[in-house]
Amino acid sequence: MTTLATRPQVLLPTEAAADYAECFAALSDPTRVRLLHAVATSNGGMTVGELTDLLGISQSTASHHVRKLTDARFVHVSKVGTSTRVTVNEACCTGLPHMADVVMGLTTASRPCCPDDIPADVTIRALADDDWADVRRIYREGIDTGIATFETSVPPSTRLAAKWLPGHRWVAEIDGTVVGWTAVSPASGRDAYRGVGETSVYVDAAFRGRGVGKALLRQQVTSADEDDIWTLQTSIFTENRASLSLHHQAGYRTVGIREKIAQRDGTWHDTVLLERRRAA
Repeated sequence: MTTLATRPQVLLPTEAAADYAECFAALSDPTRVRLLHAVATSNGGMTVGELTDLLGISQSTASHHVRKLTDARFVHVSKVGTSTRVTVNEACCTGLPHMADVVMGLTTASRPCCPDDIPADVTIRALADDDWADVRRIYREGIDTGIATFETSVPPSTRLAAKWLPGHRWVAEIDGTVVGWTAVSPASGRDAYRGVGETSVYVDAAFRGRGVGKALLRQQVTSADEDDIWTLQTSIFTENRASLSLHHQAGYRTVGIREKIAQRDGTWHDTVLLERRRAA
């Protein structure tokens, strides 16, 4: 989970906008959407003839829609004997959600390694024993927003220390004051998942919008990359759009939406599951 941040205004490049518009236009016809769904949920694709029978349309209409989807790269076509077989372009399974994230301002057209515009007045260092009071104070502020975590009280420092990985607990300072923190916890106790971490990042309410979150995320992901942690994951409330944008700037991608995953103060919330994979 993470606390709120301030998002910068970034304009979508013209070339990317044109490319996305072409893809979205290919899905502007309900029959075409049903055809794509049929192909995507089939076992190994379908022939144009099978699509014609399933959708109750003419073969010429089916062929027209297949051409539109092929031009937009949603499907591949190949000849199998005298039939034309249509298979889904697997890259679209992640590409289409990514385009939606870009258009809705949750990420950028490319997936960066980590934030690069870190302010000079933010210092990141390892969490020390003297920092726990500030860490818990900032955690409390995040809880009070109502959209940072399902926790309603701050866990004791002893529990946090036992949960967080040594070497992956960081605080941010401005002029000697602790203004934020980030930590990585093991996602599982099973050996197969030893390189998978669950992340948290929180920023002091008085210092949001000053690049503190970016600095913390940069330290978080680069340290994980150097320390054989191959996947970082986190869950963020759908309402916390600024935090979603911040994580996308650090190379996280949207995996999916967990609908009504838990309640906070009697209200059900959806969360976005994100993950970041190490490049190598």
